[in-house]
Amino acid sequence: MTSTTPSSAEPRDLIADTEAVVLVGGKGTRLRPLTISAPKPMLPTAGLPFLTHLLSRIRAAGIRRVVLGTSFKAEVFEEHFGDGSDLDLELTYVVETEPLGTGGGIRNVLDELTASTIMVFNGDVLGGTDLTRILDLHHAKSADLTMHLVRVSDPRAFGCVPTDDDGRVLEFLEKTQDPPTDQINAGCYVFRRDLIAQIPEGVPVSVERETFPQLLAEGKRVFGFVDSAYWRDMGTPEDFVRGSADLVRGIAPSPALHGHAGESLVHEGAGIGAGAVLVGGTVVGRGAEIGAGARLDGAVVFDGARIEAGATVERSIIGFGARIGHRALIRDGVIGDGADIGARCELLRGARVWPGVVIPDGGIRYSTDM
Repeated sequence: MTSTTPSSAEPRDLIADTEAVVLVGGKGTRLRPLTISAPKPMLPTAGLPFLTHLLSRIRAAGIRRVVLGTSFKAEVFEEHFGDGSDLDLELTYVVETEPLGTGGGIRNVLDELTASTIMVFNGDVLGGTDLTRILDLHHAKSADLTMHLVRVSDPRAFGCVPTDDDGRVLEFLEKTQDPPTDQINAGCYVFRRDLIAQIPEGVPVSVERETFPQLLAEGKRVFGFVDSAYWRDMGTPEDFVRGSADLVRGIAPSPALHGHAGESLVHEGAGIGAGAVLVGGTVVGRGAEIGAGARLDGAVVFDGARIEAGATVERSIIGFGARIGHRALIRDGVIGDGADIGARCELLRGARVWPGVVIPDGGIRYSTDM
């Protein structure tokens, strides 16, 4: 099932009594070296901090008040978003001084919550679901908790969440090689506020392994909103690149991009040399320079980076101020901020270069005949 239309209170009236919580406290270790200097939700994605896309979807759903649960480099979020007025939001920040897990992180922001309905988001998920439909179902079912569940082609890498014919959650299953359903936890939940108050305070708690199973054991009304909308966990370089490209090409929706859809997105102040080819959802950041004859396919080029003439960058991330030398080849790689990759170097198959590292001309070569 996907949704049910409420029969009592109008859903838009209920939006006023809904607040959002976004958990952005992780260190993003799988995206290193990019996250050495910036939290994962602040990395440029289609030219904007990733969190901007999520916040714009929350605002499009009619929610005005958002609490950010921060930890790693917490100050960066407030420095960029301030009070949220640029996004027509009211933003509040709560810092987690010690790791508390997903459940503990939600409980940690309780004192800033005033609404009776709380919509919680993992801050590293790119999605396309209409959030109002999840809220509509939550109220139609008089649910205690509603989870967004997404259908995926291969659920073996995820925890599965089977539901009955009425959408009620039956159990929470760990990763298995023989999953009974293709429905997985999509990292978006609607809580009754009083349930959050029941999560233990000040200690690490996992909502997936502790809170949710406990709610089922207590007989709470736990429902799943199930769909097959766009969804991607942006935690790895491969998914980050693909997610950014999908935003540029319009495959993943974002109100922050105002309907942009194309093979590339070039930001203000960037220079593109003669004959350069930009395809596959490539993003070129502000002040970046792309040399003549360079080819970028599914590349994410951060602000101030320089790709020199004849270089090729495929499905890779090039950090702030990095340089890729003449006729170099970067494929499925991550180049840290300020790194300098010499001419004719070849970095393939998941290579990562840390910030500021210098590789001389021809310093690394792989056979391209394979």
